[in-house]
Amino acid sequence: MNKNKIDRVLPLGKLSRIRDFLPPPSALVLPDRNVKVTISLSELSVKFFKHEANRHHTKYQKLIRKVLDQYATFYEKAG
Repeated sequence: MNKNKIDRVLPLGKLSRIRDFLPPPSALVLPDRNVKVTISLSELSVKFFKHEANRHHTKYQKLIRKVLDQYATFYEKAG
């Protein structure tokens, strides 16, 4: 086996410790303030969001909430 072969898993050069720059977990997870509502959506919309949620391994309600949040944020700034 070649002794000069570089192992790409091992670090190269001089190592130095860096300061911990990440916030604590409690600061990362900000609770969303949600309001529960009842809404009737078209079958087409629900099928679309369920399909997309399945593809991205998430919940379809979360996708709908995100779309509505982005819409509201965009028009809140524009208005």
